[in-house]
Amino acid sequence: MNIRKLLARMSFRTGVIILSLCIPCYIISFAQMALPISAGIKGILWVVFFGLAKTFQYGGLTILGVEGIAKLKTFFRKK
Repeated sequence: MNIRKLLARMSFRTGVIILSLCIPCYIISFAQMALPISAGIKGILWVVFFGLAKTFQYGGLTILGVEGIAKLKTFFRKK
């Protein structure tokens, strides 16, 4: 089955939730640099969490689609 078609069938709410999951992953990917662990482990953690953030970001955008992005823009403009 095509992953893009599968994601496109999901709801707007699911897209927003998945898109919002990229924020904590971005934060963790950079905040872990302050931990007292080896540079190799820091690199691995950065790759894992940054990759998750990008996956959530693009997956959420695929679920939302063009119409969903327009809805989000109008929602934030009203506030």
